[in-house]
Amino acid sequence: MKGDGRDDDRDATRVVVAGRRPEWTGGIVNTPVWRASTILFDTVADLRAAGRRDTDRQLIYGRRGSPTQWTLADALTALEPGAEGTYLYCSGMAAVAAALLSVVSAGDEVLMVDTAYDPTRALADGLLRTLGITTRYYDPLIGAGIADLIGERTRAILMESPGSLTFEVQDVPAIVAAAKARGVATILDNTWATPLLFPAIGRGVDLVALACTKYVVGHSDAMLGAVIAGPGWYRRLRRISYQIGQCASPDDAWLGARGLRTMAVRLKQHGDSALAVARWLAGRPEVARVLHPALADCPGHEVFARDFRGASGLFSFALKDGDEASRAAFIDTLRLFGIGYSWGGFESLALPVDPARFRTATKRDFGGALVRLHVGLEDVADLIADLDGGLAAFRAILAQRS
Repeated sequence: MKGDGRDDDRDATRVVVAGRRPEWTGGIVNTPVWRASTILFDTVADLRAAGRRDTDRQLIYGRRGSPTQWTLADALTALEPGAEGTYLYCSGMAAVAAALLSVVSAGDEVLMVDTAYDPTRALADGLLRTLGITTRYYDPLIGAGIADLIGERTRAILMESPGSLTFEVQDVPAIVAAAKARGVATILDNTWATPLLFPAIGRGVDLVALACTKYVVGHSDAMLGAVIAGPGWYRRLRRISYQIGQCASPDDAWLGARGLRTMAVRLKQHGDSALAVARWLAGRPEVARVLHPALADCPGHEVFARDFRGASGLFSFALKDGDEASRAAFIDTLRLFGIGYSWGGFESLALPVDPARFRTATKRDFGGALVRLHVGLEDVADLIADLDGGLAAFRAILAQRS
């Protein structure tokens, strides 16, 4: 049977073949679902010997994983050239938490981008604070200026690029360079781009967190997270993750591995359709601004054009003079865009977002009420027609007031 890929495979090939080791697949295409809690040993001597070995990728106990989880973890590692290993989690938020806890402890400080995912901020302002870890928030456009914020107690810089809800693009290489000069660890939430659009380990990032619930799974039917560790970080990440009992179920890992095989083609379609929708919205009089990293007026666009291989399907736009009622009328009228949290699945979604509620280091006026869109795999002409109907409902609400 053929192997599971080569170092010179391109990304579209890696997502298909990586992690499919013959000893795990047993000759079938997909690694089966290995469900297990207890692993049996023939003798006490065998049990003792297993405990003395490095238990990574070894059948020891269900929480340590099985070939089902290892397949996906190995495949994700293969997508980040230079990565040392990947650990899976029950959600993207659990992955972010484990990445942070593997770096910081009582008395330390985290520098966190002001556009971080709201639950990540809640972790910083909640659990980390109770553990004696302080957090300072910084402007996502700070770039190399982050060096001026690094203090004696700073141990980690957490980035998210593009930023949650408003999609500012960070200069990750400049921030990494400043961090390395001071011996500070870097963590990147790379869910929006995935390693296919922004291979972060190669840019020097130490720990890359993914909400695999999104584009890796791709079908809105599993919760899953991962942290891909750069050189020198995997054992520490694994140790902390074991200690806090983190693991991902084999069923969810299997769904993640299945989704990964089509991620390259799905991500391209999401990106192409979203950019078409974004450009259409940018030409509408009802829209004050479109926040899409591939558009020239999006904050950090020049960094996006330099560093990214493409765009995914998630962006926001501002309804000109919109408020809560008119924004709700727009969203409620939509037929093809569902209303719900998360994104990255095959279906389109629309969500009202209010970033000012969460930001403390930066305040920006985008000219109206914000709507976040995830553009799915439906025909883009149908999606635009649906949005056109929503804008008509939005105009009607405004007309009633004039």
